[in-house]
Amino acid sequence: MKLNKILLILILTIACGLSPLHAAEAASPAKQVAVLHSSFFDWAALKVKITPVGQSRFVADAPTPTLNRLEFHITTLRPGFPSHPPHHHPQEEMILIKEGTVESSINGKKQRFGAGSLLFLASHDVHNVVNVGDKPATYFVINFHTAATATVREQAAAEYAPTTMLPSSVIDLSKLEAKPTKTGSRTNLVNTPTLTYKNLEVHVTSLNAGTDASKAHSHPWLQLFIIKEGSVEFTVDGVKHTSGPSSVAYVESNALMSLRNAGTTPCSYIVFSVVTDSTPAADKS
Repeated sequence: MKLNKILLILILTIACGLSPLHAAEAASPAKQVAVLHSSFFDWAALKVKITPVGQSRFVADAPTPTLNRLEFHITTLRPGFPSHPPHHHPQEEMILIKEGTVESSINGKKQRFGAGSLLFLASHDVHNVVNVGDKPATYFVINFHTAATATVREQAAAEYAPTTMLPSSVIDLSKLEAKPTKTGSRTNLVNTPTLTYKNLEVHVTSLNAGTDASKAHSHPWLQLFIIKEGSVEFTVDGVKHTSGPSSVAYVESNALMSLRNAGTTPCSYIVFSVVTDSTPAADKS
């Protein structure tokens, strides 16, 4: 078997003009990444990797039923350090500040913001983040890659995107109105199409102790939850899981879910709901 593989590599090398290394790669099947289904990621269980600028925590990097790829990690920057030199990429990115004060640079324009703020970065807009505080700054980084991501121009979205599409923005949660509900409150951040999502809806829900957010339900779009404070009990397709502060829950398209405040004090969480070209139509029956 080993001899046959060597012969195959040599044949590919001669026939295709490949180097032996590239021929070996061609003879090996591509590694398949498993589709990510509804999952829970507890803050305390995330492994910490020391980096030159601080720390990094890996959460997920895989395709989902309605995304080409969901990439999620958490960065901690030491005071005075940048995330990376200014760069750009086709995927739209979101950064949610957990703690600290940072300064973003988007296409050369700088803005400072702190905990609770959400930074949305449109396709190919040049950006980076710097910790401008005197303590470590930690933030969640979310990249939803859709089929449309591969079709965008290699040009800053700010230069051509329609005004109906969400531009790169800093959304300061402290400046938004929390509207009372029967079980707590809700603060709406975003509800709009973007260049690579058919729709992005982001809100913060607060629940009083012991209350349910809703009855068991499902919807065709995916949702990503980040717990801000308190204890939240999820039931997703019959599986129960309790998530604490800074933990993450991913609920896939059409999963049957409910959630409740499992603690004795109010809880709150931010929800990202994403509709893509692969999102199934809503069931109207």
